Amino acid sequence: MEIMTSRHCRVNTALLAAVFAFFTCTAANAATPTEEADAEARQIVEKADQVRFPAEGFQVDVTITTTGSDQNSDVRKYRVLAKGNSNSIVRVTEPASERGQILLMKGRDLWVFMPDVSQPIRLALSQRLTGQVANGDLARANFAADYNPTLLRKEKLGGDEHYVLELTGVDRGVTYQRVVYWVREKDFAPYKAEFYSLSNRLLKTCKYENFKMMEGRKRPTRLVMEDALRGGEQSVLEYGSMKLRDLPDKIFTKDYLKKLD
Repeated sequence: MEIMTSRHCRVNTALLAAVFAFFTCTAANAATPTEEADAEARQIVEKADQVRFPAEGFQVDVTITTTGSDQNSDVRKYRVLAKGNSNSIVRVTEPASERGQILLMKGRDLWVFMPDVSQPIRLALSQRLTGQVANGDLARANFAADYNPTLLRKEKLGGDEHYVLELTGVDRGVTYQRVVYWVREKDFAPYKAEFYSLSNRLLKTCKYENFKMMEGRKRPTRLVMEDALRGGEQSVLEYGSMKLRDLPDKIFTKDYLKKLD
């Protein structure tokens, strides 16, 4: 019988420790299927965000036409200055009676400046701006930062494969608590979205249409939002005259609002 010496014990113990450490490290660094799926879903949403708007500073004009069930229309126009999908300024250009009103968004903090009010007023992203359009629809376009995405399935629509994602709000301060989002697989172009309340009631739907080249990329220039609670009302957002702009951080401050020209 071979007698195990203390030297053998030390060697075997060291070997076992090394093997244990190797497998422990490998297990810790290996992504689980759930983590890999979450990472894929987040990447899809980030790429769709980049299709909708540039990551650099830019300016774009938006016309919103709301048609009610009585077929009467209301037209409003805005100029949006945005930088990095987190900071934006929305200026009312029409109607003339509201010209001078400015929305300022920093992160998910939103204020409105009104010429006849001395201090900006805090607003919620979910609050209605006009028609079917919430403040956050115009002031903030950062789905990747506002929602935790899950890839539900794929669907073929119009001959193309689409990812179908569920987006869950990271907190109650986001524009919508839940979004079901269709993104085309081949180029990450957004196709449509369904927006839900905290109680999981469908509020409205959105279609992304009329893709055109703007600042080096095909982007949706027409969004059609339809009321899911009251049939017959829709708001159409039309984007035009987009151009990249060097926007210093200082303009996205409450103190700077009056200096905008």
